[in-house]
Amino acid sequence: MESTSEFAVLRAPMPGAKELEVATLGACEVESPLDAQGTPFVDESRRILTVSDTVELRPYVESGSMPPAFEPAGARERIFFEPARVTAGIVTCGGLCPGLNDVIRSLVMTLNYAYGVQRIVGFCYGYAGLAREPIEPPVELAPRMVEDIHQKGGSLLGTSRGPQDPAEMVDTLERHGIDILLAVGGDGTLRGAHALVAEIARRKLPIGVVGIPKTIDNDLAWTVRSFGFSTAVEEGRKAIQGAHSEARGAWNGVGLVKLMGRHAGFIAAHASLANADVNFCLVPEVPFELEGERGFLPSLRRRLDEKHHAVVVVAEGAGQDLLGKTGAEFDASGNLKLGDIGVYLRDEIRRYFGELSIPVDVKYIDPSYIIRSLPANSMDSEFCLMLGQDAVHAGMAGRTDMVVAFWNRHFTHVPIPLSVAARKQLDPEGAIWQGVLKATGQPASMTE
Repeated sequence: MESTSEFAVLRAPMPGAKELEVATLGACEVESPLDAQGTPFVDESRRILTVSDTVELRPYVESGSMPPAFEPAGARERIFFEPARVTAGIVTCGGLCPGLNDVIRSLVMTLNYAYGVQRIVGFCYGYAGLAREPIEPPVELAPRMVEDIHQKGGSLLGTSRGPQDPAEMVDTLERHGIDILLAVGGDGTLRGAHALVAEIARRKLPIGVVGIPKTIDNDLAWTVRSFGFSTAVEEGRKAIQGAHSEARGAWNGVGLVKLMGRHAGFIAAHASLANADVNFCLVPEVPFELEGERGFLPSLRRRLDEKHHAVVVVAEGAGQDLLGKTGAEFDASGNLKLGDIGVYLRDEIRRYFGELSIPVDVKYIDPSYIIRSLPANSMDSEFCLMLGQDAVHAGMAGRTDMVVAFWNRHFTHVPIPLSVAARKQLDPEGAIWQGVLKATGQPASMTE
């Protein structure tokens, strides 16, 4: 059964009740210090449905069975840890992404101001900071250190890619007396967090591990949004506007913009929808050919014959088959090796029109690293604040091996194994992609 959202299709079986269960460290017997603040505590009997419309819901209603549902995120009336005795750890992993500093700030502020946690340890440069001999020693974090970091891009703690030995990392957590580790990162980070949980369980240690999903491409399963995505769309739109100006400024001008999206074309699609000047949007989910009557290059030629300028947006994971990439090659960090589709298309456009003796002026723009290093926009900043708060609430309540997500307009708890079991992608038959086709005017299919 496919699960849908307003953004995507998730081609994965609907999870069963066991897959939706969130692991805990034990019974919550400590009264929350948030009670005096009038905090609305989560009603533990409530759940957030995985299905989102009546068609998906009908089989469960007709069979009289309970539909699959997520545990809601939020503050609990009773918690697992005694806040005054807690030492929390924070680590940021993977590539840079707008909002990393917002999340760090939210975690520190919530731990300290809401729960009174006095010791917060920041591990530097990703999981490498948890190795036996880290690049940099961990730093003690306090509200005064993070009060304005949300105004800056990057990560206060630094980041890195690649796995570390789980046994060494748990040794580090024990050495520093960590009770809760808050890990900010994408699917690779979450898999590393799950490996940590397994080693912690083997040692029978009361250490919780909670993930905060960081994937700028917005392709993590069972969350409608991930932080950084909104900023990427906004800034991608600016790059497209520049490409349009360049294209209009030359006879047969072509503005070519490559945006992030290794496995999914959400950024490219939404940035194209936000900018009415895009004529072609190429994404990983929709194959295309270069030549042939319906291919991309003949379609581009017809556009130039008519208007004498064109704007092309391509997601970095699109067209990898044209480069001989099958999707089976991975680097040491577990990331899919990609050829540079942007450079390839630039050169192929020049070759194709050169052989036809048709002059073209191609301007190629790749703003990826600029976008990744920016501060979060207002929508992402707000989202990061909420993610950080709910991650702390989960950690204090003894939840572990889970990630805070956003589904059906609610923040939820998703077990890490479920979160990384499948990847969310753009639905070629869905409203978003069909909207892109209408906005760009490109052919629905560019294959024979």
